[in-house]
Amino acid sequence: MLEHGGRLHQAARRYGITRADWLDLSTGIAPYSLALPDIPLTAWARLPEPDDELEAAARSYYNAASLLPVAGSQTAIQALPRLRAPSRVGILAPCYAEHAQAWQRAGHELIQLDEQNLPAALDTLDVLLVVNPNNPSGRLLAPERLLEWQAWLARRGGWLIVDEAFMDCTPQASLARQTGLPGLIVLRSFGKFFGMAGARLGFVLGEKSLLEALNEQLGPWPIAGPTRVIACAQLQDAVGQHRQRERLHSDGQRLADLLTQHALPPAGGCALFQWLRHPQAAELHATLARQGILTRLFHAPSSLRLGLPPDVAGWARLEQALTGWKAA
Repeated sequence: MLEHGGRLHQAARRYGITRADWLDLSTGIAPYSLALPDIPLTAWARLPEPDDELEAAARSYYNAASLLPVAGSQTAIQALPRLRAPSRVGILAPCYAEHAQAWQRAGHELIQLDEQNLPAALDTLDVLLVVNPNNPSGRLLAPERLLEWQAWLARRGGWLIVDEAFMDCTPQASLARQTGLPGLIVLRSFGKFFGMAGARLGFVLGEKSLLEALNEQLGPWPIAGPTRVIACAQLQDAVGQHRQRERLHSDGQRLADLLTQHALPPAGGCALFQWLRHPQAAELHATLARQGILTRLFHAPSSLRLGLPPDVAGWARLEQALTGWKAA
């Protein structure tokens, strides 16, 4: 299993701090959510009904013609490589590590690319995978550029897969409405923007034939009934979404400003997290952890990703810890 954020039990054991006393900034998940609907007993007692309102609500929210609900975008990350014969797969780095591992495990040839050498490599690729906005750097590529790559790959039956897990705060940059184009596959995460990671829900947007093949592979009832009820309500809550988006943008900027004020200017980020490249990232990670503040450490390059504090107390606690680091 690859390293991920959010492993509070592990951190609690390592640093001897009880789980309830941690400020978890290690994920890019919104620390607050929209209003929760009442969940009827039938959602728990009956098998999920696939022809409820969920898909219609999601198509409207994402402005997509066709999509498939999956048990978190991680499910699609692991399943999509099994839908192609052995292929040459390019991944725009840096990138969420699960993508590379899934394609390698399925027997595909993998190459890491950057923005400079990617155009020259397009002719050699069967699949190109891009995380947009990037995790962990927050880099956001223009839709026009991505569509140029899609058209180039589609001429030879290739795929462009765009992981838009962090796109909800910048919907104008999404390719969701173009997912009828050949070979274009977009992955969306419900949990991150809506603050509902525990619901385990994501969506694959793409051509109907591909979605049918993926659905056959995943089998029946991939989404729990209570999750379907919650998602239907929140995907239709336009007022709550607007309020969530404004708050996340404000807090994302606040976090960038706070880091900069303490001589730790971010190298990138988005509304849900900030990315800090620093030669002493591991030392800063450990210093914060000893104070019960969990961040996401990366070794190549040496960097930290910090998510958003959930409340006034969390912001004050982070500021105090950063002040101590700066003074030291």
